[in-house]
Amino acid sequence: MLVRRPVEEVFEAFVDPSVTTRFWFTKSGGRLTAGARVLWEWEMYGAAAQVEVLAIEPNQRIRIRWGDETNGFTEVEWTFKRRGANETFVSIVNSGFQGDGDAVVAQALDSTGGFTMMLCALKALLEHGIELNVVADKAPGAHVRPIE
Repeated sequence: MLVRRPVEEVFEAFVDPSVTTRFWFTKSGGRLTAGARVLWEWEMYGAAAQVEVLAIEPNQRIRIRWGDETNGFTEVEWTFKRRGANETFVSIVNSGFQGDGDAVVAQALDSTGGFTMMLCALKALLEHGIELNVVADKAPGAHVRPIE
């Protein structure tokens, strides 16, 4: 996804939870730094993921291992490609799905849809200052806690 903002700003949006909570998860155990372990929460769904930062290359790449004991863990890698002074191309690869072929396909489709929504919300926030609330609004019937 192309985001029309400088790579430094786009990268910072993923490592700084004060920004990330405006377009993706609702609560974080801290900033993403090399070797960090944090908990990301989606409070409206009563869901959380343990996150281990495997690699950070400022303004270029973030690689994490995330998930939980019940659903398993996968790795996610974000790459950030500078395109001029005010454009960044963000790519995401989620790998390590487990199970039979049908289970892997279902997980990959769910991941693709979720990351696409998240990137659209990031783009709206950074380019236009709009909080889309797409993560919360995807499944309002599944909320276990009200959204503030």
